[in-house]
Amino acid sequence: MEPVILTTARLLLRTPTPRDTETVLAAVQDPDILRWTTIPSPYLPEHAQGFTEQLVPEGWANGTMFTWGLFLPEGEELVGMLSLTKRSAGTAEIGYWSIKEQRGNGYVTEAVESAARWAFGEWSIDRVEWRAEVGNHASRAVAERAGFTIEGVLRSSLVHQGVRRDCWVGALLPSDLGLPSTVQYLPASQ
Repeated sequence: MEPVILTTARLLLRTPTPRDTETVLAAVQDPDILRWTTIPSPYLPEHAQGFTEQLVPEGWANGTMFTWGLFLPEGEELVGMLSLTKRSAGTAEIGYWSIKEQRGNGYVTEAVESAARWAFGEWSIDRVEWRAEVGNHASRAVAERAGFTIEGVLRSSLVHQGVRRDCWVGALLPSDLGLPSTVQYLPASQ
């Protein structure tokens, strides 16, 4: 699939390219990004180069992972990153981070909502899952503001820096955004 550009009221979501390598490298030096994501630590120039030159374009080309840089339209200042990764038929997992100086502005929530709407409408996804290590309250707050329902804790589900860790899991369904599903959904009786 060719990369897709999305826009929101305040953001341009476009594929990070080799011209963004240095910016990505600088952003990911933030200890909070390294602490809460599974990005390699230390994050070296070759990691940023592999990300922008191989991982991102290959994900789009083979339809398994769609990554967007979150940019302010004026001057294309990077404010964060977001990826949707196909996990199974009709299910994708979302991941994101934001630049320290841009946290608290609602940019990532705005981008999550836009990417989810795109996934439901254009990628035939019926469930977007979010996972974060237990304790990552900032990521959880973004997910909840974007409409995700927190479904529980998965024990020993993430490996981060060589250690298995528990994670929260949540999901966003098309109906949460007032959109139709591609397959009928029959919720459990309450």
